[in-house]
Amino acid sequence: MAKTLARATFDITEDHLRDMVLDGYDLPGEFETYRMLREGPLDNPTMAEQGFPGSTEERFLRAGRINGYLREFGANLPKMSDEGTIFVAGSVAHLFDEPDSVSAWAREVFVADFERHVGKDVGRGQQLLSVERLDPVGFFDDAVALKAVHSSQRGLVSSTVIDFRVGRILGVAFVGVVGDHLRLETATALGIALEKRIVSIVLGG
Repeated sequence: MAKTLARATFDITEDHLRDMVLDGYDLPGEFETYRMLREGPLDNPTMAEQGFPGSTEERFLRAGRINGYLREFGANLPKMSDEGTIFVAGSVAHLFDEPDSVSAWAREVFVADFERHVGKDVGRGQQLLSVERLDPVGFFDDAVALKAVHSSQRGLVSSTVIDFRVGRILGVAFVGVVGDHLRLETATALGIALEKRIVSIVLGG
C-alpha cells in the first residue's frame, strides 16, 4: 500500500495542493470559533523570503521542492497574559520531486534550520530561544516534529510543528501558543486530519 500510494503522488500537480490543506470544518472542535487568517501558495521565492535568514530560492530548488500551499486559522489576538492559549493553527502541503527529497527536507532543512538558529534573531522582532525534537506517532509514513520557543516584542510564544511524508508530498501541521507550552497532542490531531485529506486527494477521493 505504501508503494502504491507513493507512486500515485506522481500524478499530483501543484493545482492539487490547495485542496489538500485543512478547511475550517476539518479542524478539531476547540477551533470552531477560529477564522481563517491567511491562505495562499508558497513558492520557493516566498519560502526564502519568509524563512530563516540566509534562505534562498536556489537552496530550496536543489532540495527538490516544487511548490506549496498554506492555510491557517486563528482566534482574536490574545493578551500575552493568556498563558497556554492557542492563537494560530494551520497546515501546509508541499510538493517535491520525489519521496526521498521529502524525508531529507524534514531533517536537513526543517529540523536543522531550527536547531542552527537557536539563540539568534530570526526576524520580525523575534529571537529563537530553544528547540526540542519530538517523536510524533500515528502517522502512516516518515514523520518528525519539534517544539520551538520564541521571544517577541509582546512576550514568549511557542510553536509545535509536525512534518510528515505521503509519497512526494510533505504535510505540515502547526499550532502557535502564548507562552512556553507543548501542544503535541493538538498538532498530531491536525496532522492526522491533514494526512487523511492528502491521501483522499491522492487516491482521487
